[in-house]
Formats: sequence, C-alpha cells, structure tokens
Amino acid sequence: MAAQLSFDTAYRSLKRDTAAPVYYITGVEDLLKDELVDLVLDQTVDSSLRDFNVDIRSASEVNGEEFHSLVETPPMLAERRAVVIKNVELWRKNSKVWQVVYRYLESPSPTTVLVLLAGADQKQDKKLAQAAVHVVIERLNPDRLRRWVGVRAERAGFSLTATAREHLLNSVGADLSPLAMEVDKLAAVATPDQPVDVELVAQMVGIRRGETLHDWVDAVLLRDTPKAVATLEPVLAAAGVTGVRMLSALGTGLVGVRLGVALLQDGVPLSRVESDLLNAIRSSRLFGLRGWKHDAAVWTGAAQRWTTPEIARALSLAYECDRALKSTTLSDEKGTLTGLLLNLSPIEEAAA
Repeated sequence: MAAQLSFDTAYRSLKRDTAAPVYYITGVEDLLKDELVDLVLDQTVDSSLRDFNVDIRSASEVNGEEFHSLVETPPMLAERRAVVIKNVELWRKNSKVWQVVYRYLESPSPTTVLVLLAGADQKQDKKLAQAAVHVVIERLNPDRLRRWVGVRAERAGFSLTATAREHLLNSVGADLSPLAMEVDKLAAVATPDQPVDVELVAQMVGIRRGETLHDWVDAVLLRDTPKAVATLEPVLAAAGVTGVRMLSALGTGLVGVRLGVALLQDGVPLSRVESDLLNAIRSSRLFGLRGWKHDAAVWTGAAQRWTTPEIARALSLAYECDRALKSTTLSDEKGTLTGLLLNLSPIEEAAA
C-alpha cells in the first residue's frame, strides 16, 4: 500500500473512490491537512453518526493500549468508523505505542479508517510512509493558490472577480489561514448573485489597490523610487507587515534581478532571460511571490536597469538594513527603510 500522493491527487482519489484503510499526512500546510481530513470523514462516516464513529485525538493523549482500543472498536450502526491522530511526532521515538502502531499497519481493521497527521516541517517516519497512503502537502504555487481562493469563496457562497482575487492575494499573502479568514469576512458582506469586486476587497482588507507589499517590491526593483517611497507607509501599516518581512520579500527579488543581470551580461537573449528566470523560480518553488510568470517578467525588466556593481551594492545595503531592523534598539522602521530607498535610487547611485 506504499503510495505517495499530493494534496490534489489524494483529494480527487477520495472524491472518486472509498477511503483507504490508513493515511499518513505530512507537510507544511495545516489548513490543507484539515480539508483532507474533513473529506476522509465525509467519505467514511455519515454526518449523523459521527458522534459514535469518529475519534479525533492528539498523539500526546494516546498510549499503546488506547491506540489499540481506538482502531479495533467496531463501528456503531455503520460500515466503518474513523480515527484521527494528530501530531504523531509527539510519540517518543522508542515508546511502546510505536510498536503497537507498526503492528496494526501490518493488518489494519477493515472497518476503521485511520488518519495519522504529522505537524508542519516534521521529519517523516519511513515505516508509516511505506505502510500507509502517504500524502505530502506542500505549499501551493501561485496558480494553484488562485484556484484555492476561488474554490474557498464558492464554498462560502460567493465569487470574486479576477482583479478582486489578485488584490486579495497581493494584500494578504500566500499563508492560507489569513486568506481563509479574509474569505470568511467577505462571505458575510457578499451578494450571492454578484461577484465581489476589487473595491470591496480593498475595503475589507484595509489595503488599497497598488499599495500592497508586492507593489512596493516591484517599485524598488524597477527603480521607481517615488512610488516606492509613496507606498512605504501604507504597506508598513498593513496587518502582519513588518520592516523585516518587507526586506525579506525585497531580498528575494534582488537575488532574482542579480541572476537576470548575470544572464544578460553573459549574452543571453532577453526573451530567454525571462524563461530562464521562470524556470529558476519553478525549480526553487519560491514561496510568497505574486506569481511566477509575473515575477519573472518584473525581474527581467529590472535586470535591464541595474549594473552588476549596483545590484551587488543593493544586496549589501538591504542586508545591512535587515540587520538594523532586527536590532532591539531600532524603533523607526519607516525612517530606516526610507533611507534604504534613497540610497538605492538611480540619482543616489550616480552621485556615489
């Protein structure tokens, strides 16, 4: 039964077929884990019988005897029951419960569906991965993230225009939990037969179009200093945004531009530079970008506006700014970032 599936593959399989006897779910996106567990429960136990046939426990609450009792208890008024054990990494490595679990995996109960969940970024257990249907849930790429937001909105009873969805993603970022919260907020004010537009999204998230973290990064990379300075304050005032987070996003972009500059200097044609940058983003599976194609295009355009010494200096200044922002004695993030922007401006470069 050793199979490794992505979230999408596992979701489609569950929609199409009956649930497998044992699932082992690992990865970084806890919200997607919850969605998959909900689907397993939907496919296994009638909602009216869940009180009798579903047990959800933390591994810290379950020893070997309790695990055996949970998985071997027969279902009540149903064909199958489900047992969900969260954070299996909490079981000590050599504890007796692991012996019980491994023994059970050799011959799982035909009337129980067992789901074993690992916490985010936890090391995988090889025996579980080999004996169960192993679902590895990775972060969603930008295109998949757009679809996820659309589906989440549909389930909440409304739809988003394309520009509204883009602004929501650019404002909130790629973390699923905050995105889900914003979708729930929009559901409370949305009209079912009228798509939510960008103005309503901007009103609800408190960030106007063109004043997101991504907009600020793009302005810096494209050396539009007036826009970067003008959007600094509203971006820094947004919920969840700090100077360190802004520098982290900018640092990723500067590294991408540096690669673009190097490609151009090596004589790579401009059309191929963008495709090479896109391939680099895809292979690295960079998290938190606006969109892989968008960022590859911005980095390509920006690469034509920087020289090698300039981009090297920009990375050095960004590093020093990041260190300053992390200093416990610094309180003026806006002033520090404004100083960085002025130091990176083409006029300042020319005078240096």
